[in-house]
Order: sequence, then C-alpha cells, then structure tokens
Amino acid sequence: MAATEHTDVTRKTRIGRVIAASIIGTTIEWYDFFLYGLAAALVFDKLFFPDSEPLVGTLLAFATFAIGFAARPIGGLVFGHFGDKIGRKKLLVVSLLLMGGSTFAMGLLPTHDTVGAAAPVLLVILRLVQGFALGGEWGGAVLMVSEHGGPERRGFWASWPQSGAPGGNLLATGVLAILAAMQSDETFLAWGWRIPFLLSGVLVAVGLWIRLVVSESPVFLEAQRKALAIKKETGGDEQAPVVEVFRTSWREVLTAIGARFGENISYYIITSFLVVYLTTQLDLDKSLALNAVLIASAIHFVTIPLWGALSDRIGRRPVIAIGGIGMAVWAFVFFPVLDTESFAAITVAVTVGLLFHGAMYGPQAAYISEMFDTKVRYTGASMGAQVASLVAGSIAPLIAVALLDAFGSSVPVSIYLAFAAVVTATVVLASRETRGRDLTKDERTTGVRGGTGGVEHAAASSATVSR
Repeated sequence: MAATEHTDVTRKTRIGRVIAASIIGTTIEWYDFFLYGLAAALVFDKLFFPDSEPLVGTLLAFATFAIGFAARPIGGLVFGHFGDKIGRKKLLVVSLLLMGGSTFAMGLLPTHDTVGAAAPVLLVILRLVQGFALGGEWGGAVLMVSEHGGPERRGFWASWPQSGAPGGNLLATGVLAILAAMQSDETFLAWGWRIPFLLSGVLVAVGLWIRLVVSESPVFLEAQRKALAIKKETGGDEQAPVVEVFRTSWREVLTAIGARFGENISYYIITSFLVVYLTTQLDLDKSLALNAVLIASAIHFVTIPLWGALSDRIGRRPVIAIGGIGMAVWAFVFFPVLDTESFAAITVAVTVGLLFHGAMYGPQAAYISEMFDTKVRYTGASMGAQVASLVAGSIAPLIAVALLDAFGSSVPVSIYLAFAAVVTATVVLASRETRGRDLTKDERTTGVRGGTGGVEHAAASSATVSR
C-alpha cells in the first residue's frame, strides 16, 4: 500500500512539473505570437506601411501576420521529424529560443521612416522565424503532457498547455493595455510599442530554465527502445516519420485539420479582428477593445481545463461539437452585441465567444494526440494542427477585414465564422472517439522498414486496427 501511494505521489509530482513547464513555455510563445497580431491591428500599419489608406494599411499589416502562419507547417514538419526521432524535450527548448529571439529582435527593428522598404522586409523575415518556431511548439508541448499522464485524466492534463494560448494573449493584451493607459498615442507610436517585444527576452530566460528541468516523455523513450530492438533483430531501417504518417495516418491528419478549422478561425476573429472592428468600424478607443479581450481571456484561461475535464467524462467528440455548434449560433449574435458600443456588452460578447472556442480547443490536445502512434505522433499532430493554422487562422483576419470593407456590414463575417464552426462540428462528429486510448500501444505504424520482424509487427498492428 505504501509503495502504491509513493508511486501515485511521484506520478502526480512528475505530471505537475511537466504541466508547469508546458503551460509556462506555451504562454511565453503565444505571448510572442499574439503580441504581433495585436501590434498589427494597432500600430504596424502606421510604422511599416505609412503611405497606405488606414484600412489598406491594416490589411497589409495582417498580411505580414498571415505570413507567419505560412512557416508553421514547415516548422511542424521539421520539429515533428526530429521530435519523433530524438525526443520531445530537446525540440521544445529550440522552439522557445527561436521564438523569443525573433520577438526580441522585432523590438529593435527600424521603421519605414528610418530605412524605407527594408523595414517591412525585416519584419516579414522575423515573422517567418516566429511561425517556424511556433509550428514546432504546439505538438511537443501537448505530447509531453499527454504522454506523461494516464488515459483516465488525459483530457484534463493535456488541456493545460492549451491554456497557454489565452495565457499568452492575456499577457500580451495586458502589457499593451497598461502601456496604452500610461502613454499618449504619440508616445506609444514613437517607442512605447517596442517595450512588450523586448520583454520577451526576460520571459524566455524564465521559460528556458523551467523546461530544462523536466524529463523526457516516458512513452517516447519506451517506443524508441522497442524500435531499436526491432531494428537490431531485423536489420531494417526506420521509416521517416513523415513517410509513415502519409502511409498510415493521412485520414487522421485530415481529421485534425477539420477539428482545428473552426476553432482557429473563431479565435482570430474574436480577438485580433475584434480590435480592428471596434477601432475602425465603431470608432471606439483601443483601450476598450484591449480591456474587453483582457477580461475574456482571463475567463478563457480558467475554463479551458474544465472543458478538457468534461471530455474525460463524456468524450472528446461531444465537447468539441458543443463548441462548434454554439459558435455557429453565436456568430450571428456577436456583432450586434458589439454594435451596442457598451463596454459591458462587448466584454460579454467576447467572453461567450471564447467559452465556445474553449469547448473546441480544450479537448483538442488529447483528441489529436490520441489519433497517432508514438513514433509519428509529433509529426502527425503537428502537421494536422499547423496546416489548419495556415488554411484557417492565418487568413481569418484578412478575410474578415476584406468582407467588412467590401460589404460595409458584419453579416458576411458572421456567415464566414458560422460556416467554419459547422465544418469543425461535422468533421469531429463523423470521426471515431479517442478517449481512453493507451498511448503505449501502436495501432498502425511499424517504425521499421524491412525484415521479418517488421512484417510481423505490421501484421499485428493491422490486426489491432481491425479489432
């Protein structure tokens, strides 16, 4: 009995450290990424595209925002490959350094008034580095937690790194809101906007120290040991993870893309596009928009793990579907509430929207992790998640701004948002439930090419799938 209790305490301590490392790391990385989106909505049009009309300048600023997403699938592929080959922990450290370094460098960038056209070029290069790093961050962070915890509470444990997204947004919005309150518009535009970017250097140092003390995923280490044993027995070579994903798990990649589609689009419309809508369409002060997002993000941060815990009780699919269907309905309520121009009403509109987003987002980490076998889990999860970010989240603010500019109405934006949410609900309900899967048991992949043992292993995997 004493030995069992000691084991339980040790497991809880270990998972607690892993969760802390994951959530702090993801919060810092999302802080860096969202900071850019908020700056694009508030000042980048004036600093890097000053010769354009206001709405056109905003479109150009959001175009550079979208460029960061273009690098995310590449980052997911590269980090996923090496994460499946040499481990999750090392790649998480690299992603944190790349993200923090590029964000710090943005705070030092010269503007268009200083170096002309070179300014937006430098901005785009750093944004690509940001996107590349974040493309590898998400998969590694959620897998570290998913593979350390047991199946009975995996939805809850794995949802904590998901809270890093609103945590980062909360931190970025909070810093900008404080600066906006303490500085005049002229001061903020002249140099104040640089402060949040330079703060990233301090945050990365903290996150790096925390990530270096956690242990590697035990599920990965066991899978690596088994793969080496099979390779030694058969003399076969390991398949590249990306090859194995396309060979055995392409349906799961498509399902992951669908699950992320509405979630991604809704988040960037409710947070980034919201600032544009309130400041340009309704001519409200940017502090009002930032404070509304700040309050809603705090509630979002707390409730994401609750949605993850609910998915442990009733399944991943029902919870995600609740979020998708709820978001589809709320899309037609959201903008009329914003149009009241009441701070309280706007805050409620954003909060409810993020609650529905949390239902899609909270169980997502466990749901996508449980789709893939260990030797391709980092690659498969990252590919699905980051391709979705490219085709959904990256262009969501652009499409929303373009629809608003073309029609002068928020209704087309609501239709766009509702359509995306329905896609996610439909895809998830059409997929199989993953709750309770044992991540130590492979269902599809062999991990080794050639030799009798590899063939037998493949046959056993195939039989597992049939059952």
